[in-house]
Amino acid sequence: MTSPVESALTDPLDPAVLHARVDAWFAAHARSLPWRDAPDPWPVMVSEFMLQQTPVVRVLPMFAAWMERWPTPGDLAAEPVGEAVRAWGRLGYPRRAQRLHAAAVAIVDRHAGEVPGTYEELLELPGIGDYTAAAIASFAFARRHVVLDTNVRRVFARVAEGRQYPHTSVTKAERELATSLLPEEDAHRWAAATMELGAVVCTARAPRCEACPVADVCRWHLAGHPEHDGPPRRGQAWAGTDRQCRGRLLAVLRESADPVPKPDLDLAWDDVGQRERCLDSLIDDGLVTPRPDGTFTL
Repeated sequence: MTSPVESALTDPLDPAVLHARVDAWFAAHARSLPWRDAPDPWPVMVSEFMLQQTPVVRVLPMFAAWMERWPTPGDLAAEPVGEAVRAWGRLGYPRRAQRLHAAAVAIVDRHAGEVPGTYEELLELPGIGDYTAAAIASFAFARRHVVLDTNVRRVFARVAEGRQYPHTSVTKAERELATSLLPEEDAHRWAAATMELGAVVCTARAPRCEACPVADVCRWHLAGHPEHDGPPRRGQAWAGTDRQCRGRLLAVLRESADPVPKPDLDLAWDDVGQRERCLDSLIDDGLVTPRPDGTFTL
């Protein structure tokens, strides 16, 4: 006779059960977030750029300051890109600020200052790829799209596939699975709810299965939490990397209201070769501007 656990591991998942359970959990436990509580297109767009590879707790104060200074795309587009990079502060990956500024300029030029509402139009903006276009269209305009961030992918990998972690990049099978689970109605709410579930319950390092609304049908949980058996998952190094060096150089420029002389930049990093290479890369990326007098600005 087949046990309930064996049946749960082999029977097809019922999307209706997942939708009802996760939606009820989300209604009771969703965090209050400014871009979620008032899902206007521009705040949603800003949040999506800021949240890339950055936790919510670090984004919240920067998001508030950003929206106070630039409440519309036109407000941001009217200022030099260096101001966007300066205001990005220590969020990391400052090219996101550069790309967000470029997208704001395009919104003003092509869409009369209003964030466009379709996936196709969003995808044509600078710095916006598949995930960001789908997320903005979903969360700001309630459109039906598969939204696959790291948290959602981890939930689906565990619940549907019985795997601890998803693949390193989105696969065709993974996208087909997500599409098959997408509800016909309120798909935007499903996207937000599964993202929240992965962020606060089905976390990477310490999942709280006792608080999960679908633990009793989760194949990874029912199988006893088998360890990841795919390629090694490497954490991102920081100390001594070019990323850290670039961040130090940008910090010097960001904290100065005036152009910075080269000797002041030289004090930011001891390794001369690495420092010069990183400075060149920042110039190539358009994040730093060299001036004729030998000083540098954002």
